[in-house]
Amino acid sequence: MLRTQYLLTALVAALATAPASAAAQQPPTGAAAQQPPRRPANAPRTIEGVNTVWIEQLTQPELRDMIRDGYTTVLVLTGGVEDNSANLVLDKHNINNRLHGEMIARRLGNTLVAPLVTLEPGNVGSNITPGRAGPMISQATYRALLFDIGNFLRSMGFKEIYYLGDSGGNTAGMRFAADSLTALYAGDTAGVVFKHVAEYYNHVTHVQPFIQNELKIPEQIRIGASTGSSGLHEELAIDATMSLVDPVSLRYPQRVKAGEAEINGVKFESLEWLQDIGRKVAELRTKLTVDAINAYRGTLVKR
Repeated sequence: MLRTQYLLTALVAALATAPASAAAQQPPTGAAAQQPPRRPANAPRTIEGVNTVWIEQLTQPELRDMIRDGYTTVLVLTGGVEDNSANLVLDKHNINNRLHGEMIARRLGNTLVAPLVTLEPGNVGSNITPGRAGPMISQATYRALLFDIGNFLRSMGFKEIYYLGDSGGNTAGMRFAADSLTALYAGDTAGVVFKHVAEYYNHVTHVQPFIQNELKIPEQIRIGASTGSSGLHEELAIDATMSLVDPVSLRYPQRVKAGEAEINGVKFESLEWLQDIGRKVAELRTKLTVDAINAYRGTLVKR
């Protein structure tokens, strides 16, 4: 009985695999045989490209040609999704990175921007808090993610890879990735550089003094603090730059309607007024970052 059952099982298995094996050995016929070969990756483009610095907005041939034509610098901008109090969307850092990333890349020239790193490191814990801001990822995962992004960008042909962060909690991960990749490829003849540009995170060192001392706007927030007299994780300069991208991201129309268009003792005179401040702040942040990158470039050994 057992022997018979074994033989039947073997026969069923053989019948099940035989057609697949036979089919695998047969040449394709019909529609499959008529499929045209895929165009090779090095085929020349037949249509014009577009004017963008964002890698994900390019086609593969456009990206290939831009790198060939000297676009070998790339920015890795890190943001996050976090609690920004009552008025600002969780996406605050990513919104500012979209604005400044484009400005910095164009000011540097021959520079592209990698897809934004939109999550930041944080501890999940075991508690459940409905409505908690996030998601976030562990510091170990975050470091590995930034390392892998930089390493892959090297494989794509980029020669200068710069990490820029809009959130203070991202600093350690960016520094780890840049330093680890630098050590990994030390002595590599390709000469690819990896650098964390700390000067991009300049809210307390430059932006807050700029608002209060240069623009003479008496915002009620201590220089170096992240919360002012309104008791919110929000300040004028950030509202201003966000307003350039999307006024709804700081709930500007809703705040006007509710009579709450102000922050830290400063009333918003108008959207145009706020955006004018935003342009000045964005220009300051762009200049500081570009100057820092160019200063670093001056220390590199020419190959």
